[in-house]
Amino acid sequence: MTTATKYFTPEEARKTLPLVRQIVKDILDTTREMRLIAEEISGTVENDPRIQKMAENVNHFLGELEEIGCFYKDSNFTVGLVDFPSIINDKEVFLCWRSDEEDILFYHDINSGFSGRRPIPPEYFSQS
Repeated sequence: MTTATKYFTPEEARKTLPLVRQIVKDILDTTREMRLIAEEISGTVENDPRIQKMAENVNHFLGELEEIGCFYKDSNFTVGLVDFPSIINDKEVFLCWRSDEEDILFYHDINSGFSGRRPIPPEYFSQS
């Protein structure tokens, strides 16, 4: 079953930011701890129950973001990159936020990714 994509205005995305920021912090803290344990045991981490439990937690956190309607895009789990589907200039795009940013100020085309980020046009912030 496919669900319709939720499109965020910049204002709607901003309203989710406190919750998104906490979930991303949980993801980054958990994966950092997983890396430390993996270095500590320097063996097969697949069988370590601590790592397995933490991986389940990370999957749960990722699911929480998807329930909100946004997507975690940081495959290395180091910077906490989140995309929010949106429409800007009649095109489907992603509003783009990184965990070290105070606000959601950038977007990129669906195919360009983080390197193609551009500032969100100011008129999109006056829409509610």
